[in-house]
Amino acid sequence: MTNPETAPLVLINLLETVKPSREVILYNVTMKVLRKSKDLEKAEKLFDEMLQRGVKPDNATFTTLISCARQCGLPKRAVEWFEKMPSFGCEPDNVTLAAMIDAYGRAGNVETALSLYDRARTEKWRIDAVTFSTLIRIYGYSGNYDGCLNIYEEMKSLGVKPNLVIYNRLLDSMGKAKRPWQAKIIHRDLISNGFEPNWSTYAALVRAYGRARYGDDALVIYREMKEKGLELTVILYNTLLSMCADIGYVDEAFEIFQDMKSCGTCEPDSWTFSSLITVYSCCGRVAEAEAALLEMREAGFEPTLFVLTSVIQCYGKAKQVDDVVRTFDQVLELGIEPDDRFCGCLLNVMTQTPSEEIGKLIECVEKAMPKLGHVVKMLVQDESCEEGVLKKEASELIDSIGSDVKKAYLNCLIDLCVNLSELEKACEILQLGMECDIYSSLQSKSATQWSLHLKSLSLGAALTALHGWMNDLTETALTSGEEFPPLLGINTGHGKHKYSDKGLAAVVESHLKELNAPFHEAPDKVGWFLTTSVAAKEWLESRRSSGEVSA
Repeated sequence: MTNPETAPLVLINLLETVKPSREVILYNVTMKVLRKSKDLEKAEKLFDEMLQRGVKPDNATFTTLISCARQCGLPKRAVEWFEKMPSFGCEPDNVTLAAMIDAYGRAGNVETALSLYDRARTEKWRIDAVTFSTLIRIYGYSGNYDGCLNIYEEMKSLGVKPNLVIYNRLLDSMGKAKRPWQAKIIHRDLISNGFEPNWSTYAALVRAYGRARYGDDALVIYREMKEKGLELTVILYNTLLSMCADIGYVDEAFEIFQDMKSCGTCEPDSWTFSSLITVYSCCGRVAEAEAALLEMREAGFEPTLFVLTSVIQCYGKAKQVDDVVRTFDQVLELGIEPDDRFCGCLLNVMTQTPSEEIGKLIECVEKAMPKLGHVVKMLVQDESCEEGVLKKEASELIDSIGSDVKKAYLNCLIDLCVNLSELEKACEILQLGMECDIYSSLQSKSATQWSLHLKSLSLGAALTALHGWMNDLTETALTSGEEFPPLLGINTGHGKHKYSDKGLAAVVESHLKELNAPFHEAPDKVGWFLTTSVAAKEWLESRRSSGEVSA
């Protein structure tokens, strides 16, 4: 085997003894030796020497230089050599053109890469796994996640076996697309095809499951990484902690946090502490939340508005109203401007506060958002107000806040009304939400079933909507004479948030029993309560005859 270091010297000696027509062959052979050692610089110098000696390069010369540049991780150099071919009278073959899909893609010229790929499919070029990997990366960067999956299916149909890099890129793309179920399928394919997951595989799965809040799946991957001795980065730890904060995995969050502190390879940052405090705050574990806040400050991180919002939520759940007020004053002292979410948290705390202490919170709300304070005072302090005034003021409030918090505000306002036994005001706020399309699709009707959908509502809003629906049914059955369909149903959704003391389904079921309503839990549809038209009519008539006019 020729030594790459001595190849040029050997070549010069050979050139003195061979015919000119064979000189290009010797140059090409030597370039292939240099390609094997990934020495693009010497290969390019050899090309310059060819021109100086009057030796015309051929297709093999350019193909070798292009592939050498690709192997050296220099796609732009590969493109430069490819684009020189026409000036030397060289026409690239399909193998070279297929390789350029990868080179153009990695060089950032996506349009040319995809154009070549379209041609490759039409003309049935042979494409290698490296090129398919680049195509998946191109589609992933552009957010075309269906394109990633299409490439994967195409390569399988052509008999090209995916490598681990391709699997990892697919997993990463499915994570960004928030398609954890497809990440599961790809992971199974990877294992069944004999590949051993590496660090990048596990990291992509943690991100995919963590972002989509697939808690159990994410924790399985996390523990598998620990068993194999694979280190997690701060970002991966934070992804897991953020997931735990959202789905209420309190003990798991503490386990992950302790592991992070003891791993010796990374330190908790502001995001870490923020997620941990949120976990404790959402379940009202005041001592733990306060300890995490103290540790955050000792680590040199000042609490953000998001963190202080979580702390207020924690004190609210524990009904420590004075601590809520104290934390609110801290926010103002720090010069932090309360945002919609912070004010929404104060409003939520108010729905959990005994009526005799609500006044303390109204003062805070008035300082943070005067318009919200005005509406709350109308609900809490005014025994009555002119018709339409409450709805008008609440409408102006809703118009002034971000779309991401509108439903949360309305839920809390209705809950506050229900807590204070102000059912008429609750109905007025609910009606506003329906007119503004914030509470959309609460009711649905088909030829076989009429349904009330409560799964996106708070407990108070759900009971208010149920009250309104019962009155609508009474009007329909007993006044307008409209016929009911065979079934009537109430959909509460399934399960409950881990932070909740009780689920919506349990509250609705209890309320239906209080009303002696003939709705019963459906055995084959979780979260649904159903009744027949006959039973519903009999019940509605008995309510009217006994003088009951509301739920």
